[in-house]
Amino acid sequence: MKLWGQMLRALLSSSRGRRGGTWGWAFSSWPSHPSLAGLLSATGVVNHWTRVFEKRGIPEAQESSEYIVAHVLGAKTFQSLKPVLWTQPLTPQQLQCIQELCSRRLQRMPVQYILGEWDFQGLSLKMAPPVFIPRPETEELVEWVLEEIAQRSYVVKGQHGPLILEVGCGSGAISLSLLSQLPESQVIAVDKKEAAISLTCENVQRLQLQDRIRIILLDVTLEGSCTHLLPWGPVDLIVSNPPYIFHQDMEQLAPEIRSYEDPVALDGGEEGLDIITHILTLAPKLLKNSGSIFLEVDPRHPELVRSWLQSQPDLYLNLVAVRRDFCGRPRFLHIQRSGP
Repeated sequence: MKLWGQMLRALLSSSRGRRGGTWGWAFSSWPSHPSLAGLLSATGVVNHWTRVFEKRGIPEAQESSEYIVAHVLGAKTFQSLKPVLWTQPLTPQQLQCIQELCSRRLQRMPVQYILGEWDFQGLSLKMAPPVFIPRPETEELVEWVLEEIAQRSYVVKGQHGPLILEVGCGSGAISLSLLSQLPESQVIAVDKKEAAISLTCENVQRLQLQDRIRIILLDVTLEGSCTHLLPWGPVDLIVSNPPYIFHQDMEQLAPEIRSYEDPVALDGGEEGLDIITHILTLAPKLLKNSGSIFLEVDPRHPELVRSWLQSQPDLYLNLVAVRRDFCGRPRFLHIQRSGP
């Protein structure tokens, strides 16, 4: 690290004053120093920071360095860069920027926050702490919802697509993915955190989907929260990736999560069911008959939720399917209203 810093400072110093005071670099002199040029290429920089990250115990060391270098070079991934950019010497400005971003990674800031954006279901979404970062598993939840919708018809009373409620929208990842892939759908997105509402609004504007979404600052655990949603009419689907981590497991989370993401978006209480049961209690008042609820949960939750629903027969809700994630863990629930 010390040697790298010295080299970078030397490069920055040597580039000052050229081109009328702006940063510049005499690339023509590099061929006589092939080892230095190789070290300061994109590939060399990735290799350097990978070693630094590994030494400091940073998870996904190579992926982290590749994402950061690619971002500075204007690409989503290192593999998507033009091959010529892998070996071409980087400019002093690029080296400085990479060093600044990598220093944040050394402080265990998640890559998504460092880059300020992340892809979800093919959408490029803005990311900002402390709003919850959507995980790959949640993309599977969206895919399951889309499969279910494809099997149904929602042409009723002039409505040409489903009306969907997302509880806990965070960055808006689920809502915006559904809107973008269901051109005739409408979404109500709620969250109790102003930072999440603000970020969802930014992403809605970014994707130009504001005509089909209502974004509401709302805590569904508060008494009377249902009255804020009823004016929009009964919904076809409720989708949520709620806080579901067992409280005693919170301390075991990685530093990236504990230090940067909002614990309110993660902590589900003693058995991870606090918000889940609130959603299920509200659902019969908000869902159309035969409407569905899709939830992402902890692998221990399917049986706990099944037992809880059996103890609440007046809700007329049935757990009809459990789906496993790509790691084989029971992660997603489909619950259906079957009551009067």
